[in-house]
This record gives sequence, structure tokens and C-alpha cells, in this order.
Amino acid sequence: MTGEAGRADVPMRELVAELLRQLGEDPERPGLRKTPERVESSLQWLTRGYRMDPRAAIGDAVFDEEHHHMVLVKDIEMYSMCEHHMLPFFGKVHVAYIPNGRIVGLSKLPRLVEVFARRLQVQERLTAQIADALHDILQPEGVGVVCEAYHLCMMMRGVEKQNSKTITSAMQGVFLEDLRTREEFLRLCMTTSILS
Repeated sequence: MTGEAGRADVPMRELVAELLRQLGEDPERPGLRKTPERVESSLQWLTRGYRMDPRAAIGDAVFDEEHHHMVLVKDIEMYSMCEHHMLPFFGKVHVAYIPNGRIVGLSKLPRLVEVFARRLQVQERLTAQIADALHDILQPEGVGVVCEAYHLCMMMRGVEKQNSKTITSAMQGVFLEDLRTREEFLRLCMTTSILS
């Protein structure tokens, strides 16, 4: 059997074993014998977003409700992997929307973040994908997403700056068009909660 690249498909664990050899290691030594299957399992988990659908993540948890004020779920933990170096980046995502006759179950917003975070990513695209999916599914008056993350590709290698944080945002509808709505959203995102 051949893959899209025209070469014989090789099980991932064999590729990991070869990677260990290329790094100068012996995949047969006791501490590494099970590493190829562990890495395969880990990568399948960390990239499970490819096998997830945003609409399925929301499911039937959309409800008719005449609420027209901002709904914000902030500090959603996020773990992803940089597509450039396959190193983790992690942080928090803040997701807000202004309903247009329909609301979504609150637990579905973190699920939506997971769909896109659990793929090889860049933070800029991740932020936009969350906003686009929520807008497409719910058709609200507006959507705002802010993502704050630390990137191990900057912390462990390259410039080795451990305290640099990257912040990205994606705004749609009233969050983009109305300065007061956008400012309220950003203020709420950056304010420390009394529950902390």
C-alpha cells in the first residue's frame, strides 16, 4: 500500500524508532523500547482535533433565548502544537459572543477550542478558526476571541525568551464594528476575576 506521497506507508512507531536512531539513540535500549508506541499514542491524542468536527462539538446544545447581551467564557485552558517545530504552545482562550436569539451551552465553547487546538497550528489561525466556527454555527450578532499563549519554540530553543507571551484576537460583527463592545470585551478578558 502506498500513501499520497507515493511511498510505502510506514507505521508511525517505526518512524519514531528511526528518528531515535537519527538522534544517535538506540531504540532497543530498555528506557526507549516502548517509546515509539508511546509517542505514537501521544501524537494521536495531541492531534485528535483533525478527527473532530466543530458542529459535532456543539451538538444539539443550541437553545432559543432572547438574550442580547455579551456572553463570555474566559480563561479556557488551551494546549496545542506549533506546526513549524512540533513543540507545544499553551495558554488561555477567551471566547465571547452576543446572541441573536440563540445561545449555546457554556461547556461547548471549551469543546470548540479543543477542536482547533488539538491540531498542528499557528496561534493566529487557531484564534480565527474558533471565531469563524462559532459565528458559522450560532450566527450571533458578533464574536470575539482572544488567545494568550506561551510558545516552547521560543522558550526552549531559538531566542530562548521564557517570559514572552503572544496575544492574538479575532473579532466579527459588533465586536469589530462597535468600539464600546470591543473595549468591554477586551477589558473583561484582561481583568482578574474575583473568583481567582
